Amino acid sequence: MTLTSTSPETVPGSARAHERPVLDPATGAVIATVPDSTLAEVDEAVRTARAAFDGGPWPTLTRSARARLLLRAADAIEDAAERLFRLETRNNGRPITETRAQLSRVPEWFRYNAGLLAAQRDAVLPGDGPYLTYQRRAPLGVCGIITPFNHPLLILARSLSAALATGNTVVVKPSETTPLSTLALLEILREAGVPDGVVNVVTGGRDVGEALTHHPDIAKITLTGGTEAGRAAAVATAARFARVTAELGGKTPVVVFDDVDPRAAAEGAAFAAFVAAGQSCVAGSRFLVQRGIHDAFVEALAARATAIRIGDPSDPATQLGPLVNAVARDRVLRMIGVGVAEGARVAAGGGAPELPAPLCDGFYVQPTVLTDATNDMRAAQEEIFGPVAVVVPFDDEDDAVAKANDNRFGLGAGLWTRDVARAHRVADRITAGMVWVNDHHRLEPSLPWGGVKESGTGRDAGTESFDDFTWVKTVVVRTAADDADWYGSAAPGRLN
Repeated sequence: MTLTSTSPETVPGSARAHERPVLDPATGAVIATVPDSTLAEVDEAVRTARAAFDGGPWPTLTRSARARLLLRAADAIEDAAERLFRLETRNNGRPITETRAQLSRVPEWFRYNAGLLAAQRDAVLPGDGPYLTYQRRAPLGVCGIITPFNHPLLILARSLSAALATGNTVVVKPSETTPLSTLALLEILREAGVPDGVVNVVTGGRDVGEALTHHPDIAKITLTGGTEAGRAAAVATAARFARVTAELGGKTPVVVFDDVDPRAAAEGAAFAAFVAAGQSCVAGSRFLVQRGIHDAFVEALAARATAIRIGDPSDPATQLGPLVNAVARDRVLRMIGVGVAEGARVAAGGGAPELPAPLCDGFYVQPTVLTDATNDMRAAQEEIFGPVAVVVPFDDEDDAVAKANDNRFGLGAGLWTRDVARAHRVADRITAGMVWVNDHHRLEPSLPWGGVKESGTGRDAGTESFDDFTWVKTVVVRTAADDADWYGSAAPGRLN
């Protein structure tokens, strides 16, 4: 895959006829161009991956050899970390301090899955009679990974490391708005020794992703994106009985009980709402606060939001960067207007900040707090995907759980309480794939990541993801010394 660059920080390559501009969301300037892959090129990428799976060395490498290569890839990613930090920050606008904190963990996923590979044990199954029965896991084949704009490398690493560890070959389709760090990673993996054809990248828009999900040689799709994209991928893969893992939208409730200090809870929970400028599927966008501390919490959250430093994402002092593009910015501003029209009040933010050139041409939105809200408002029910926190009061524990679950999404949830029993009790009652207590958005390679309801299906990370990139073969070996002659005079007498 090639890339034409107008910046020394991006990946070098050569030009071609059909290209797509890549923007710096902090300024709106074009920083690179990438190919708009044709449907024929998608097919070629899948065929290349298929050839590498069928005839290449990757699936047949010993476990230890494949694990060593993954560990070498992790080291190479670590060595290139500073370049990747700058590249991703410039491409998606996330503040460099956040990007460093996130991407510095990418090698962990490769090391974790290398460890799972090295430690993998085949099961021996119990049974009656003279039989030894065991299971083997085999790679699926060619897997497609479709990644979003908000966390390009981290989300890719979660699936890619597991797919490679289990012996699959891969075609990656990054978001058309943030492909640069993915293309850089491809070169890093090649230099680390991953064979040609094992990891392939196609770039472009929705038609490229649809071609990948519909391709008959794709055995599994892993997709992170909107609910409608996930639904379309699920339908496409179901037609040929391929697998799909989809992490989709969210409207994460953050439940704050009145046994906490409202100021401390607001200052801690602000991270849930405003990290990555709210462009996260598990962003704490719906704060459910017990009435006794509601007003104090809103006051503290508004003060924290107002104090957040907005600016150039490459500046370590910046705490909040732009949204990814003008479409995202305009949608968020429109949803703030919808909330106000429904009766919510803006307690902080509410618009686009005034910034000096060239940042004035970027896609910024102020950290915004909407209060006087009810749980049935669109602003409290629909995913805004921006730095907007909607605060809704609740009365008691049952009311909190009912409001938290009254939503079509079920990806993540947060709880703030000092009552240990309540924390476990409420976490058990909330319908969400992940629940954090007195914190938010914490993850490890060993923690399964995914949701329920319209937030998707399947899990990334953990042994669940590792295992789902394989299929299970059961082998039954008869160990008796005599022959098995069902129709003879000494019939076994037992079929099942």
